[in-house]
Amino acid sequence: MIKTLSRHGNSLALIIDRPILDLLNIDEKTPLSITTDGKRLVIARAPDAEREKRFQAALEEVNRKHGKALKRLAE
Repeated sequence: MIKTLSRHGNSLALIIDRPILDLLNIDEKTPLSITTDGKRLVIARAPDAEREKRFQAALEEVNRKHGKALKRLAE
């Protein structure tokens, strides 16, 4: 899909079509992170600190319970 930027006051805006927003479950309240590698613009859902905290806690619990078995499986 090729898109062009639209003027929005003194800025430019990228209009994202509704089907793409629906597919990604993004709306006007969804925080987004915008980064670049110097050639590409990358737009992604901003990291959710609370979700990351829960994930890390779950990961630590799995490692605590099953760490030895996981290490043996990795060998």
